[in-house]
Amino acid sequence: MNVGFLQNIQPLTTINSQAGQNQRPQAQFASELKDAIHKLNQEQVETEIKTEKLVNGEIDDLHDVMITAQKSAISMNLAVEIQSKVIDSYNEIMRMQL
Repeated sequence: MNVGFLQNIQPLTTINSQAGQNQRPQAQFASELKDAIHKLNQEQVETEIKTEKLVNGEIDDLHDVMITAQKSAISMNLAVEIQSKVIDSYNEIMRMQL
């Protein structure tokens, strides 16, 4: 299961002390989100490349291809679930009465 990027999540106080006052939290969040999406894309591309190589007979390790594909699928499912939760949270906040 490839949730390694979740292990790198630090408490907000640690992040703020490391980032200093120069970087706003919004910019840091955007940067972290961009990095996570980039890693997800890299996994998808790696899976596609390994699958093509297997089909063309360039590699013989079916297990490695299947493991890479499964990791990629799990990461994509996690990203979709997180997106769904974020959208649900946003909708809930928009329904709040002030």
